[in-house]
Amino acid sequence: MALKQCRSPFRSIGFKRLERRPDPASPQEKGVPSRLTTIGTAAAFQFSASSSSFEPSLRWRRLSALRNISLRKINASAQTLQYDLKPDVPQAGGRKLLFDTHAVVRLLEENGLSTQQAEVLVQVLLRTTSSNMEIIYSDMVTKVQQEISLLQVMSKIAAVKKDMVILEKSEFSTLLAENEKLKVQLAQLKVQLADVMSKLRSDNILDINMEKSRAKELKAQHEKKLLETRTEILEMTAEQDRHLTHTNMKIDTEVAGLKTMLEAHKLDTIKYLAGSVFTCLTVVLGFYRIWM
Repeated sequence: MALKQCRSPFRSIGFKRLERRPDPASPQEKGVPSRLTTIGTAAAFQFSASSSSFEPSLRWRRLSALRNISLRKINASAQTLQYDLKPDVPQAGGRKLLFDTHAVVRLLEENGLSTQQAEVLVQVLLRTTSSNMEIIYSDMVTKVQQEISLLQVMSKIAAVKKDMVILEKSEFSTLLAENEKLKVQLAQLKVQLADVMSKLRSDNILDINMEKSRAKELKAQHEKKLLETRTEILEMTAEQDRHLTHTNMKIDTEVAGLKTMLEAHKLDTIKYLAGSVFTCLTVVLGFYRIWM
């Protein structure tokens, strides 16, 4: 438990003192990102100019794919170069200690520990510091090795830049030839479209005139049919009026005959009723006289 507790602070101390950071004042470390940014901006500018001047095609997509692949290869090669280089780690015997062991032993003895305990604690501290230093040296890279890796990366970037320029020139010439071919094809298509449009216009004008004449003929035929139907309807209405007047005359004559028949029947019935009443009275009077 004592080893675990005392190991972490010394590890943090070692990292604070021995961690390598890029020097902002060094010209080599300054120039690398600026060169990378200039290469990236130049490639982006060329890509935007070519894309704005020409329409996208399969060849341009291939060129962009090759650029992306080359940039990925550059990043991967830079990482491998930085991590493959092994630093010259000094041996454990030749390393310098970060503190005075004798002073630490005396301080521990003054605080109540024996000499053996103090020496054991100092040995434990030395082992922990040496292990931490080994871990730190395994992760560190020297300035010379960093410069070598940067030079290798820059040489690869220059080679890739040359390849990209060659590809851009070849692709640019092919794109110009294709653009000229497309212009010629577009001019031919324009002429063909103009001819087709003129033919269609003339055909449409003829069709419209034919349809107008047909519509006029149909209108005249419909007007004739309407006049004929009107005359037929008027004749039918006149015949119906004649039939109605004839039927009305017949009905009136029959009604008058029926009225006369009813009057005659009324008189006959009145006569029969008066005779029957008188006969009944005579019979009643005869019976009355007999009984009286």
